[in-house]
Amino acid sequence: MVSPPPPPPHPAAEYPVVTEPIPVFDRRPTLRESFAALGAYNYRLYLFSLAFGSTGGWMARVAIDWLVLELTGDVAMVGLAVALQFAPTLLLGAWAGVLSDRLPRRFVMLGTQIVATLANGVLAALVLTGHVHVWHVLLIAGVTGVAGAIEGPSRSAFVSEMVGTHRLRGAISLNATTFHLGGLLGPALSGILIAALGSGWSIAVNAATTLLAVVAISCMRSHELVPTPKQPRSRGQVREAVRYAWRKPAIRWSLVMLAAISVFGMNLPVLLAAAADGTFGTGPTGYGLYNSLCALGAFLGAILSSQRRSLRLRDVVGFGAAYGLVTMLAAWDGWYPMFLSALVGIGVTRLLFAMSAEALTQLSTNPGIRGRVVSFYIMVLMGGQAAGGVIMGWIAQQFGGQLAFLVAGVVPAVTALVIGVVLARRHELRIRVDLRRPSRLVSVVTRTG
Repeated sequence: MVSPPPPPPHPAAEYPVVTEPIPVFDRRPTLRESFAALGAYNYRLYLFSLAFGSTGGWMARVAIDWLVLELTGDVAMVGLAVALQFAPTLLLGAWAGVLSDRLPRRFVMLGTQIVATLANGVLAALVLTGHVHVWHVLLIAGVTGVAGAIEGPSRSAFVSEMVGTHRLRGAISLNATTFHLGGLLGPALSGILIAALGSGWSIAVNAATTLLAVVAISCMRSHELVPTPKQPRSRGQVREAVRYAWRKPAIRWSLVMLAAISVFGMNLPVLLAAAADGTFGTGPTGYGLYNSLCALGAFLGAILSSQRRSLRLRDVVGFGAAYGLVTMLAAWDGWYPMFLSALVGIGVTRLLFAMSAEALTQLSTNPGIRGRVVSFYIMVLMGGQAAGGVIMGWIAQQFGGQLAFLVAGVVPAVTALVIGVVLARRHELRIRVDLRRPSRLVSVVTRTG
């Protein structure tokens, strides 16, 4: 008698909670180890295209906002254009994560970059020929927003396919450094081009950089990619990923900390505009200076992140607390140099938190479900900033920039404190103070140790 075949396993059984160990260095990484990801040919192509794509993307964002303002004279329409670029992430983020786990991520990126190239090219042509209307701009902003929403989870998860798990931390730091370099150069270059030649040329540059990304992705060597299992079509894959993320403390608490910071602490344009216009009265010049100082701090934070030896949940919570404290310091208007120094500190701690949270989330996730989990990270990040822009804008308008900075710091700091207490109670940890050893003045140990 033949026994019946065993029932198929529940989908969640394919993704055990335990993952492979997160890489930890027993010493501070050397520069060679920090840049080890560059040893992968595919990643070199990717980073090269990212350097130009980030700069071009920042140029286009500034140019599109200015173009809408020129065409309508309505700041609300500028807000609508911004919303069309980011709202698709909230609407399509979870589905994009499922798509990332089902389809080859390289080809998802290739398709979305082709769409972005065509959309930006059409808009640049309309602007340069003088045939552009505001509905053209809004439509193309929506198209590129949808393309970016679909690409986001695949782009983030694809990094591990290019470099492998053991070099992923360094790759994430290099990505952040490159992105923030684009944030420093892009707006400045776009401002020069807009003043000299108009908005169309900044948008045309972005079309050229997305075309460069298409070429770079097409030239990658498929046989050098780390194979990742693709998931068949089935029902409940989003719910499955939600259960998976909730069961893993490293992912769950990283997302909670990210939500607090993205809603209240990542709306720097609102806070900096309030400081430039109201608190210090420095106007547009001051606003540009403040943004540059934050970007400089983020660049320094990316460099520091690449030199870290370990990656733990308490690091994510600690950097979140540090970000909150530094932001609270920026609320004090008693000494202007202190405010400027705090802005650099905000950039450093924000980048250290973001890199630790993203790396821990990715490294704590099995490859077969990584696209969906990363999509949650992106949705929390983008959705939090969208909601926080309204909340923090209202606080700054009603109560002034000082209180807005204070709230932006208090909420993350308190959230980090609460998470720290919960983790300490659950793992029976305590803080030990040793006055005899200044190098280990404060440390976290087990209650039995």
